[in-house]
Amino acid sequence: MKSFSPRKAALAVVAAFSLAACQAPAKKPEAPVQTAAAAKPDTAQRELGDGLYEMAWTPKALYVASAQSFKNVNGGLLYRLDPATLATTGETHTDLKNFGMAVDPDGSVFYTTNSLDGAIAKVDAESGKVLQRLKFSEKGKDGYPYGAREIFWHEGKLYVGGVGDPGVIWVVDAKTFKLSKTIKNAGKWVTGIIYSPVTDRLYAANGGGEVLVINPRTQKIEKRWSAGDGKEYLLLNLAEDPATGRLFVTDNSKAKTTLVFDERSGKVIKRIDGDALGIKFNAKRNELYISQRESKKVLQLDATSYAVKKSWSFASSPNSLLVSPDGETLFVTLKQEFNKDDSTKGKDSIVRISLK
Repeated sequence: MKSFSPRKAALAVVAAFSLAACQAPAKKPEAPVQTAAAAKPDTAQRELGDGLYEMAWTPKALYVASAQSFKNVNGGLLYRLDPATLATTGETHTDLKNFGMAVDPDGSVFYTTNSLDGAIAKVDAESGKVLQRLKFSEKGKDGYPYGAREIFWHEGKLYVGGVGDPGVIWVVDAKTFKLSKTIKNAGKWVTGIIYSPVTDRLYAANGGGEVLVINPRTQKIEKRWSAGDGKEYLLLNLAEDPATGRLFVTDNSKAKTTLVFDERSGKVIKRIDGDALGIKFNAKRNELYISQRESKKVLQLDATSYAVKKSWSFASSPNSLLVSPDGETLFVTLKQEFNKDDSTKGKDSIVRISLK
């Protein structure tokens, strides 16, 4: 892959893969629009809007981050949906584009990344109003900000992956919304971030094929894991099975596989072949879900045997995944292809899959 400026890298990683604002009045609920691909008993699908990325589950609603169009459109949207019907119940128009999402454990606020501007925002989960905004200072040689891709909440801190070379991880106090530390030399393009209760460590994936092992108390990188086979990897998203100490890491670009690490040894113990973008582990059903953007499928795997139990095919490309707290529903954002002028071939969609 060619060398990118931080701005181009941010767009490539979040768009090709995965706040002065006003709260709009709640709209009349809309019924889900079912397509032929979703005309199945266990799925509901509707077109929602341009530039859909990650989702956030709150006690009040399902929120979906939108960057809107990349052509001639400034700012983005935060869609508020009824998780049972996928009907739109509210919208927040933002001056920056929205990508990654995380939720405070008490459900009162959620957070979104504004990747192309190197910023994050805190949003009230009940009203959808943007409460605070924080911009980071890191810039590349071209003067553009490092992209803020993934955001993860842990013990009152927000860990935000900075897409740059070398990448960084910003540590933000969730209450004051101020930067408290910058973890440097995090490899090329920090992508996914997760916390493991098994090892009491944070894991961060990067575009150089590394999994960084970070001590959340010292906020220092202690180890750097790799596949150890000499091949190139562009690692993206992570999931974990705490009961067995397995860490799942996707690669949608270089190796087109899902690596399974043993967290105690740091060694790869399994490779699940196939392009893999989003990934979620469902402990209540002992299942893995993988979005395959190129194959236009979502896979449901037995997490012990890795056998595919079921798959869903779509007309457009699955991107981000979210499992409901009760483990019975899987939400998926579907992406349309980009044209050469940065427009898309249609609007992105949201899918609700019943796992019962």
